[in-house]
Amino acid sequence: MQEGKRQKQVAALLREELSGIFQRLGLNMIDGGMVSIVSVTVTPDLFEARVRLSLFQVKDKNAGMKKIEERAWEIKRELVNAVKHQLRSMPQLSYFLDDTLDYVDKMESLFKKIKDEHPPFPPVNSTPETGGD
Repeated sequence: MQEGKRQKQVAALLREELSGIFQRLGLNMIDGGMVSIVSVTVTPDLFEARVRLSLFQVKDKNAGMKKIEERAWEIKRELVNAVKHQLRSMPQLSYFLDDTLDYVDKMESLFKKIKDEHPPFPPVNSTPETGGD
């Protein structure tokens, strides 16, 4: 099902404000790794917002997500103050781990390993051999 125009507007607003809030609260860096907001999707009734987070080079991703969940009330309070004049009601925020970067990194390392183990075939001589007619 496609997102409506209002859903996209609210999602973009929440994503922009959440990025600033994460920076102000120091949540954009956890355990030496970077936290970024990949996407925000809002349900059609605008009552729930799903925030997908990418934890890049964070040693313990579960502990990183737990830190964010522990400060969820503080994040929501800041967000309510930021959007109170633009939204009638604040959507319920749910945080999810987006592991796309980890998957890409894993695939690249596998391709590199395959390339190292199996070098490409030597080039075939394009000129025909002479002689023997």
